[in-house]
Amino acid sequence: MDEKTEELRDIFLDVSEEESVTESQEELRGSVADSGEVDRERLVATIEEMQQKFDIESDCSTEELQTLVERFYGGADDETLAAELSVSAETVFETRMAFHLVRDDDPPGVTADEPAWEQLRERVDDDPETVAEAVDLPTADVERLLAVVRANARSRRVSNRFQTTFEECLTDIELSTQLAVDTQRDGLDEATEDAEVDVDF
Repeated sequence: MDEKTEELRDIFLDVSEEESVTESQEELRGSVADSGEVDRERLVATIEEMQQKFDIESDCSTEELQTLVERFYGGADDETLAAELSVSAETVFETRMAFHLVRDDDPPGVTADEPAWEQLRERVDDDPETVAEAVDLPTADVERLLAVVRANARSRRVSNRFQTTFEECLTDIELSTQLAVDTQRDGLDEATEDAEVDVDF
């Protein structure tokens, strides 16, 4: 067995090792209950940590914030969340931004092309009215667009840590297990992609 063949064999053994799979699953599961239910204790702790770290003030109670996070990841839009929490859609949007809960199509009802987004990212600290003139959009729209830019920036500064924690709290066991398998499979594919192994049968 040549050196490359031996190296490939070791990779397969490492990836298929049962203990390694179990450890990866446990890491992904976090403290989610075995039943796959939401880890509400950790979810609430994360919400409270964010409130302290980012000095977030909200008219919503902790229970309502918990509901907002859960329903956000469940796919509820701002209008639906507003109705469920008896608040305005704007309050929902502002709260989402405060907790780094950003959708790909945010902000609702506002569109901007990539050049406009680029200017917004570069001028995030500028006066909204000045930016609005530069990108030829209403000031109200620019304020919402800037809120998205700032939320994404805050999230990146902490390496998206809170988003990841929210997702871990709300991810069921079945999905977590599949993620563990997929992650290892991807790692194996990357490790062997460029390997050139000659094996005589």
